Amino acid sequence: MKGIKKLTGLLLVLIFTLSFAACNNKEEKKEESKGIKITDSYNREISLDKTPERVVTLSPGATETIFALGKQNVLVARSDYDDYPSEVSKIPSVGSLNQPNVEKIAELKPDLVIGGAHFPKEAIEKFNELGIKVAVLYGSEDFEGSYKNIMDIAQVLGVKEKGREIVDGMKKKVSEVEAKVKGLSKPKLYYVVGFGKQDFTAGGNTFINQLIEKAGGENIAKDVQGWKYSFEKIVENNPEIIVLSDKFDTKKNFISADGYKDLSVVKNGKVFEIDNNMLNLQGPRQSDGLEALAKILHPEAFK
Repeated sequence: MKGIKKLTGLLLVLIFTLSFAACNNKEEKKEESKGIKITDSYNREISLDKTPERVVTLSPGATETIFALGKQNVLVARSDYDDYPSEVSKIPSVGSLNQPNVEKIAELKPDLVIGGAHFPKEAIEKFNELGIKVAVLYGSEDFEGSYKNIMDIAQVLGVKEKGREIVDGMKKKVSEVEAKVKGLSKPKLYYVVGFGKQDFTAGGNTFINQLIEKAGGENIAKDVQGWKYSFEKIVENNPEIIVLSDKFDTKKNFISADGYKDLSVVKNGKVFEIDNNMLNLQGPRQSDGLEALAKILHPEAFK
């Protein structure tokens, strides 16, 4: 567990760019004049009189989305776990995903706080008492959930067209990947979430399992639910490929650990690193994560 613990063309001509921006500005002002309403993941209707100018995100996926939308200038704080893009390090952090520093956030006077899957309901109550609006945004565990998240954030920030552009690009990439791996053999893959005293992986009811299948692989843990696994099952199911995080020397620790180093897949040099945040976070890079996974499973399809 040592290595796991510390566990997203062509330039447009100037006239077109200016006219496009002008159209967007008109659209955004029109939306703003009507007010903004979305329903968050706790089924609460969130109403805003105008586009927020000071936003705190306590969801790495939401932070990535805001940067992709080109609205990073509204960010006044983020969670301790945000690490992409690199510019995010310049933004103050205000706590973990499930333990936000309410007092510190209140001092920043945000127009909106965006929480993710682990955002506690008690924190919402505290923010409500302080008159601070909170939207908890996390979608269903599939691409549709990611698309909805992106569009919700785009709507809140008054840039729906940019949101549609991002979502359309993701859908296009997903379709291209599926087309490239269609009909190919499905190598048996084991996805490492944790290892050592207890093994953790992505079971059949997880989004990562869906990604493995879309990428043209077979998840050896597809028959289990949740995240717990065992070394004995890894040996029994004999994966052809192992994929793990590219952070915290995970690969180095895994391939040198007792037991794991003797696996056939390790001896065959078929252990690959991936930026696991591209797979785990609901945001614009998930389609990139799918493509990266497919390239590991079927490099020949991407030559």
